[in-house]
Amino acid sequence: MTLASGGQATIIRTERGLTISGTRITLYDVMDYRKAHYPSKLIREKLGLNDEQIRLALEYIDTHRAEVEAEYQECLQTAAEIRQYWEERNRERFAKIAAMPPKPGQEALRAKLQAWKARIEAE
Repeated sequence: MTLASGGQATIIRTERGLTISGTRITLYDVMDYRKAHYPSKLIREKLGLNDEQIRLALEYIDTHRAEVEAEYQECLQTAAEIRQYWEERNRERFAKIAAMPPKPGQEALRAKLQAWKARIEAE
């Protein structure tokens, strides 16, 4: 089903949700960058879109803000539930891996990894 039209690019509804035709890029992908305050040019580059596709996506999001925002929130909720499921399912395995002594010669690498994890958790 075509929901918006502008030249060749359109917004279509697929099993993935609202998608830019001819791509696997959803409007929710665009929303992730938009929420992070990326400029449209950078969003276009990051997602490999052309000028028409990004213009259409942003225009559709602006025009249908309530609908797109509601679906975006559903996507975020589903992603959080999936992430929680896998974290719980793999908790024991991760604990065993973390408890393993480092292989000889990898102490420096492990120290860098621990510093990186601490920095990520602090953000």
